Amino acid sequence: MKIRLILLLALSACSSALAQERPADTSGQVIPDPDRTLLFAQRDTCELLLDFYAAAPGAGPCADAPRKPLIIHVFGGAFVSGQRDNPGDRIWFRQLADAGYNVAAIDYRLGMKGARFKASIASLKVLRHAIQIAVDDLFSATAYLVDNAAQLGIDPDKIVVSGSSAGAMTAMQAEWEICNGMDEAKVLPVGFNYAGIMSFAGAVFSMDGAVRFPRTPCPVLLFHGTSDRVVPYKKISLPGIQFAGSDALAEKLARIGANCQIYRFDGIGHEVAASMRRNVPEELRFLEENVIKGLHRTVDALVEDAGMPDYGWSRMTARDLY
Repeated sequence: MKIRLILLLALSACSSALAQERPADTSGQVIPDPDRTLLFAQRDTCELLLDFYAAAPGAGPCADAPRKPLIIHVFGGAFVSGQRDNPGDRIWFRQLADAGYNVAAIDYRLGMKGARFKASIASLKVLRHAIQIAVDDLFSATAYLVDNAAQLGIDPDKIVVSGSSAGAMTAMQAEWEICNGMDEAKVLPVGFNYAGIMSFAGAVFSMDGAVRFPRTPCPVLLFHGTSDRVVPYKKISLPGIQFAGSDALAEKLARIGANCQIYRFDGIGHEVAASMRRNVPEELRFLEENVIKGLHRTVDALVEDAGMPDYGWSRMTARDLY
């Protein structure tokens, strides 16, 4: 029963993919184009591209620095669909660039596209593989951006990853792998870690026991709806397996004294995965204080947001799909 529950919760994130591709709040707005589109990796099945938005000159907390902080964004879509150039996201990318941050919106391989599942350990391994190849592609993009930091005006010591839904899982999973010294992270420069993670309805999936952080992670900013039935807000555990959502991650990180902030959206479902533009003030304060200044500023806030757009995701369950 729990295997089926883990699978259906994980896979039901694809229900949000189509909704995220029909943004309700971009009509009448100019959708900005990236400054550059770059090839960062060649796989057997595809090319992986990134859209680069350059930080506005003279803006932000690093206005006078020749190299600016970078935010790498990983889109959502349950490892089944999604795109790096979603119109609503592009507006947000330019907001961040105008605030003084370089932004790279990346492709990654969709490892669950076309997959068929049963409630079994074998299917959980398929899920783990899909998450892993997304993390591998994030690491490849990171290595490319570090290698080209001078050309692109990037400060390689101030690289933050943001992600939505499946992308948030990818971001948090990547940090977990770095903190556990996993082999997959060895493609990164020796001693590298991200300067921060911004997770919008994310989680970590482990088939190696409970999720642990033996090395203190970088500063983490978590946003999650307390009624999310797509990506779990709390955690689901089986012997040797754990799917840890933002509530569980915040508890684990607080226990080890990590630099963590969590915004819990009371009674809200998976809509928080698409709330990047609603939370810009909190994001910018985290970036400036926790990341740039290195302050240990923790937040644990229960947020009531009656204005959160309703995409129908709060009423959606795995049974709507499987």
